[in-house]
Amino acid sequence: MRTARRDLAELADEFVIGLCDPEEQREVEERLMKEPELAVLVELARQRFAALDAATPRVAVPDSLWHRVERRLDAVEESLVAPRATDSRAAAPVDLKSERDKRSRPLLWTAAASLAASLILAIALVWNVMTGVEPQVIAVLVNDAGQPVAMIEGADNNATQVTLLGETEVPAGTILQLWTKPDPDGPPVSIGIFDEPKQTVLQAAGLPVPKPDQLYEITFEQPGGSPTGLPTGPILGKGLAKEPR
Repeated sequence: MRTARRDLAELADEFVIGLCDPEEQREVEERLMKEPELAVLVELARQRFAALDAATPRVAVPDSLWHRVERRLDAVEESLVAPRATDSRAAAPVDLKSERDKRSRPLLWTAAASLAASLILAIALVWNVMTGVEPQVIAVLVNDAGQPVAMIEGADNNATQVTLLGETEVPAGTILQLWTKPDPDGPPVSIGIFDEPKQTVLQAAGLPVPKPDQLYEITFEQPGGSPTGLPTGPILGKGLAKEPR
């Protein structure tokens, strides 16, 4: 089941960074309207890659690299278009410069695109490994309007990853607090507080392993968290956990 979800996450990453061919892109766009989990993963991928793009300085590719690529392509092309005798008569001469002009530019861009795609995928893999948890359950929290505002990933080691979706404004003088109800008939239990609307991993000791249909909720509370030990502030979003497919 976790493997299936990782495959879906990889599809979302490829869609966001533009590695899908036109037919696959149309298919994903159609699925986004029908599959909320895929839509959430695409939104998460957009946020991750936007953060990477903002944090990574632009590095100019040296001219010498392109010259080396062109020389290598020239050598390959000459071997492809060189005349070959098919019988006892000499083959007609071939204008190698003309053939290179026809072939080199598409091949050069193909090689460059492949190199760029490989680098992006490598960065994406490292980013996911460094920031992710292995979820036991996943919950998409929605606001009163039914819009997804956060994604919760609960692991069996009491680590809970919170990823806010879209733009979340935290009013001045408040923080965000995550709650859950391990016992459906019991009171909400605080998992932790955070004050920045971005991806956060909270560690709460003593909680049982999360399970499907467990309630999660995020509220706005005063600095330091709710003084009563129970939710007191406005609700950002809430939702029930599901087992990853």
